[in-house]
Amino acid sequence: MVWGFLCALLSAVAYGVASVMQAVAAKAAPDEGGSGVDPRLLLRVLRQWKFVVGLLLDGVGFIAQIAALHVLPLFLVQATQAASLAVTAVAVRVFGVRLGAREWTAVGVVCAGLALLGSSAESEGSSEVGLGFRLTLAGAAVALGIAGLLVGRASDRVRTAGLGLVAGLCFGLVAVAGRVIPSLAPLDLLRDPALYVVAVAGALAMLFFATALQRGSVTTATAMMVLGETVMPSLIGVVLLGDRTRPGFAVVALIGFVLAVAAALALARFGEPEPASAPSGEQPPEAEPAGHDARR
Repeated sequence: MVWGFLCALLSAVAYGVASVMQAVAAKAAPDEGGSGVDPRLLLRVLRQWKFVVGLLLDGVGFIAQIAALHVLPLFLVQATQAASLAVTAVAVRVFGVRLGAREWTAVGVVCAGLALLGSSAESEGSSEVGLGFRLTLAGAAVALGIAGLLVGRASDRVRTAGLGLVAGLCFGLVAVAGRVIPSLAPLDLLRDPALYVVAVAGALAMLFFATALQRGSVTTATAMMVLGETVMPSLIGVVLLGDRTRPGFAVVALIGFVLAVAAALALARFGEPEPASAPSGEQPPEAEPAGHDARR
């Protein structure tokens, strides 16, 4: 179980650093305007080498996440993924963005919340799921894809929050589908519908989140994504997949989950870091939001 928690932490670090690389690359990707979700956005950002490096780090994070999901409850693994924002917040210091007392406090609270979760969690649930559950996941991926396309045509006020939430739900779907894959043998993987749910939901999540970041508030989009990728899969793990806490530690787990997610939300503005600009010889303003309320 210890190595599973280490895998979850490795995943959070990889995702956090990847988000920094991808955000820098996204700055160079042109916004061709128009309304709605533009799938060509992914092609434009893929021309940036830093985005490709970020994707490679995402791959490392995903492999570590899958390994963690097979020994730890979903509520612990997904709370750890939200904590990747703490990694991102620390990583943006290389771009000259200083963290204030509130940000460092939030990073500390994230760590405390994860410590409580780690001390209260048992191994992952043992409930078996069949083909019907896997097909339901596939249907959910289709439904989320349609929802994202519809939300993408909504007003600016609704679009950013909506796309962030749909992206988070897609990331959560990736976690649930990855959890129910019983074998990583190539032939078994190719026959498992959950593998294709991972691929489709992952691509949709990246597209919707990139669109939300490019055309709306970073803080809003990232906060809604964190909620979507943590709450939904955690509930599914407890209700349907048999995830449990250690006897007598349910309250401790709940407190740890709330602390970790709430602190991650406080760091949501670092979901897309941007170098703070300052005149030569001056220090950048302390705790200035990275990309805060940027409209690109």
